[in-house]
Amino acid sequence: MENSEGVKIESTAVTEEPLISALDIALFVVIITVAYFWYFKRDKQSSSSEKKPYTIQPSPLSSIEQTSNSSFIKKLKSTGRSLVVFYGSQTGTAEEFAGRIAKEGARYKMKGMVADPEECDMADLVEMKEIQKSLAIFCIATYGEGDPTDNAMDFYEWLQNGDADLEGLNYAVFGLGNKTYEHYNEIAIYIDQRLEELGATRVHEIGLGDDDANIEDDFVSWKEKLWESVCSHYGIEETGEESNIRQYKLVDCSEVLPERIFSGEISRLKSYENQRFPFDVKNPYLSKIAVNRELHKSGDRSCMHIEFDIDGSKMRYDTGDHVAVYPKNSSELVDKIGELLNADLDAVFSLLNTDEESSKKHPFPCPCTYRTALTYYLDITSNPRTHIMKELIEYASDPKDQEKLKLMASSTPEGKKEFHEWILRDNRNIVHILEDLPSVKPDLDHLCELLPRLQCRYYSISSSPKVYPKSIHITAVLVNYTTPTNRVNKGVATNLLAQLIPTNDELPQPTIPIYIRRSQFRLPPKSQTPIIMIGPGTGLAPFRGFIQERDYARKEGREIGEMVLYFGCRKKDEDFIYENELQEYVANGTLTKLHLAFSRDQPEKKYVTHLLEQNADELWNIIGEKSGHLYVCGDARSMAKDVHSIIVKVVMEKGQMTNSQALNYVKKMEQQKRYSADVWS
Repeated sequence: MENSEGVKIESTAVTEEPLISALDIALFVVIITVAYFWYFKRDKQSSSSEKKPYTIQPSPLSSIEQTSNSSFIKKLKSTGRSLVVFYGSQTGTAEEFAGRIAKEGARYKMKGMVADPEECDMADLVEMKEIQKSLAIFCIATYGEGDPTDNAMDFYEWLQNGDADLEGLNYAVFGLGNKTYEHYNEIAIYIDQRLEELGATRVHEIGLGDDDANIEDDFVSWKEKLWESVCSHYGIEETGEESNIRQYKLVDCSEVLPERIFSGEISRLKSYENQRFPFDVKNPYLSKIAVNRELHKSGDRSCMHIEFDIDGSKMRYDTGDHVAVYPKNSSELVDKIGELLNADLDAVFSLLNTDEESSKKHPFPCPCTYRTALTYYLDITSNPRTHIMKELIEYASDPKDQEKLKLMASSTPEGKKEFHEWILRDNRNIVHILEDLPSVKPDLDHLCELLPRLQCRYYSISSSPKVYPKSIHITAVLVNYTTPTNRVNKGVATNLLAQLIPTNDELPQPTIPIYIRRSQFRLPPKSQTPIIMIGPGTGLAPFRGFIQERDYARKEGREIGEMVLYFGCRKKDEDFIYENELQEYVANGTLTKLHLAFSRDQPEKKYVTHLLEQNADELWNIIGEKSGHLYVCGDARSMAKDVHSIIVKVVMEKGQMTNSQALNYVKKMEQQKRYSADVWS
């Protein structure tokens, strides 16, 4: 055994530092390797780029086009226009109104264009003053609970957060809203005020259209006064020219290959054959109908429980969200139009915008057949607006039919009365008009240009993704009613859904295009927070999802707060939907209390609002003493308003507040998302 000294000497000799260490060699090898691969990879890319020139792959818009198209100022200047009409639209009405204003501009020597704020750089508004006698008009809808429409969201946020100098900008605003909603025309009012704050000049006072009454009448009345103000402001006169200029021209597409023809797709050709995630308003998912069953036990009305299969779609939803369903018109109505106009519905055509600068080349996906357009793209069941009456005049060969159309298209008191009674009260659609005015034979391509787009229908989702991650449930009442002219009108979406009955597994299941729309109608973040749910009829739908989610949490061992449900229907033995489910939730403790009102099971009608008044102590205990949440779903016109009044009254009495204090308390609940409404009119 060597002594410690010898070992020490050997150790010293080993640890002497060489000129190049092993670590240096390793690092050197790594550097050489990286440099080698980098050099040859670059060389390969360089060689490849020399052999194959750079190309831009086909896409809806290249980045260069997007930059160019976003500058509406350049378009105005290059085409000699001075009028731009922006629209914030969720259902197409605001866009339609914008088009009508832009078209009328020609009568006042103001060449106009329609613009989608989502596709424009709205900061360019500061440059409007550079265009002589320029005017910007905004047709803006308020959507949901006082929200901007999807396409106006960026513009709204720009106004909120920006501080642009808009001096020299002349503007006017028309709002589209519904008085049954609390935040009536809130977005249009904000935009009107904000533009003025930023230095812009209001040429005409804001117009507020009420869709719960007669928004067409509101718009026409405002529009007439608008042009009077425009003439006064700019010192111009109306030319008096009343020409019905076509916005689109007909293109014969009989020679187009079948694979290039749209057959009902919303945006992308063959999108239903080649489905691509993500799915949205322009790219819906073709979902199979997994379940379609009747919920009513008896009676002459129908309520459907429908389950959409989303397995494998990568679609996700939250409890309280909405699902959009894309319907199609009945073949019976479509064929009727073909018969009335003696038209070949299977002819392939396209409508091309006569304005080459417009970003909207076609009114709907083209080319397609007339049958496809009338089935999937055009609304043929709603009441046509007055501008359609005006356009139909030239196609009437009978003087009596001509005079009737002229009267309804006019803004005189007699004209408005006739339009209201013959179109709105009697509930006539375009098919009924063509039937009742037999001499009116419009060109089918022109009719396709005039009719509004068929819109998707939204339904509150009546399931929880925690319990049903692979399906979406809805609860829908079948819409059928007889009009004053003894015609039977049918709901476009619900009557289609009623026909989509799943069969056995050996046959292809029925399908329908859908997508998910996010909602602010949400359960409290904490499962322990107590909640009150008020949902008569199909207003129960989102609460079924709420209860499922809380039941899921309870089964996981988590603590859940009180859940109180107010539900009402006509008769217990007829239309008490999901009765067994609700009773089971009461039995297992998930649903703390179930207050039921059957309006026609006793001599005096009884509604959920009556029960709410009777349970004032329970109501205040949850929303006042325990800071719980309150939810309302259903009819906005009466039920939701009555509930709001009762809540204020209870807060006054039980909270010992004045009326003003109670209103502020309820307002604060809404701001804190403790009072939420998912309502419709």
